[in-house]
Amino acid sequence: MRMKELGLDDRPREKLLEQGPSMLSNAELLAIIIRTGTPAENAVEVARRLIQAAGGSLSGVADMPLSGMVGVSGLGRIKAAGISAALELGRRFMSEASTVRKVSIVSPRMVYSMMHPYMKGLNHEECWIIYLNRARYVTGKEKLFSGGMNSTLLDSRMIVKHALDRHADGLILTHNHPSGNPRPGSEDKRQTEALKNALRTFELSLVDHVVIADGAYFSFADDRMETADLSDELADERR
Repeated sequence: MRMKELGLDDRPREKLLEQGPSMLSNAELLAIIIRTGTPAENAVEVARRLIQAAGGSLSGVADMPLSGMVGVSGLGRIKAAGISAALELGRRFMSEASTVRKVSIVSPRMVYSMMHPYMKGLNHEECWIIYLNRARYVTGKEKLFSGGMNSTLLDSRMIVKHALDRHADGLILTHNHPSGNPRPGSEDKRQTEALKNALRTFELSLVDHVVIADGAYFSFADDRMETADLSDELADERR
């Protein structure tokens, strides 16, 4: 069915303008970006097929290469680029939302909540540093390294230099495990100890090293693994 043949309440743009974006399904939101369908399908139906081709989730769509999106009938390079840009904006928004306010880190669960938007769905390892002042307030964070499927090589000297340049009093190291298992390996443990010793030389502290996987994390400070419900954590922060 063509979009013009749908009732006003079923047209994504009109529905968004009247009811707000939260009332639209994932397919309807994607349809606004796609704009037009094919002679056989409207934009919402094309969006539904895209989501289905990506395994039924927006995370799957976000992980799709542009060539994969273009392979879906009704999507060309321009439409695929628009979808990719919109999803990247969503990632960046989630990342900014956790850094606008001054946040005092009091638990590894907060680290997971802060960093999960950066690392969700990655198929390679990334290493990030969260910089803290004496009160353990976050003064900044940055990605230092991006590795392969199974390992990230840390440069302790570079991390110390960055921490001193930012006048940090301490930091939290965090990286992801694409395998889904956050338990640290022997190399994780060795590099953590080496970084802790390097920081101690300059009277800086390694407050924690949190290994993140989708739905779980491991804290070196607590020496244990925890499952994490991100929605609960975000709800707690709003209170």
